[in-house]
Amino acid sequence: MPDAISPPPLFHHAVTSLASVAPRPELVVRALEAPPRLAPFSWATSVEADIGHRGDGTDDLDEPDTSGRLILLHDPDGQDRWQGTFRLVCFVQARLEIGQLGDDMLPSIGWSWLTDALEHSGAEFTALGGTVTQTSSVRFGGLQGAGDDPPREDDVELRASWTPTESDADLSRHAVAFGSLVATAAGLPPVGAVPLSRSPG
Repeated sequence: MPDAISPPPLFHHAVTSLASVAPRPELVVRALEAPPRLAPFSWATSVEADIGHRGDGTDDLDEPDTSGRLILLHDPDGQDRWQGTFRLVCFVQARLEIGQLGDDMLPSIGWSWLTDALEHSGAEFTALGGTVTQTSSVRFGGLQGAGDDPPREDDVELRASWTPTESDADLSRHAVAFGSLVATAAGLPPVGAVPLSRSPG
């Protein structure tokens, strides 16, 4: 059985390179149990962001504005549809502002968050594919909470997968790209940007 076999050194190196990337302070990274049976070896992590996150680990992120999951799959024998022995799978869900739902350009914009992040990080990849979906949900009954009008949540969901092509299995640039994707989806400013503030008086 695959789970009784020790992970190969190349997989261990890939996992170490992904886990070694420090996220920006507004993002919270947690280890996840990787879904079984997708590949002989797998690893997963989650990234959550909240506009009000202080970066000190004290925030309540039970319902973050933006959340994502990154899964690494490895099949030493390779898979034809992967075009390689590794496959990265990601899912990102972000809260939409009022009026954004139904925007015809939103799927293209959401997809560009990923492609731009991969390009800017210098990650090497092939066989990229995925979907961008707009969703809307309204809570009723016991899930409604206080107030006369049932709360409504509009979200955009991005699901994608790609095959990293780095020959040494150093996937750190892909981790950087995923962090940038979640940050962009959350509406966080680029790292190093100084927010404008109103002058006193």
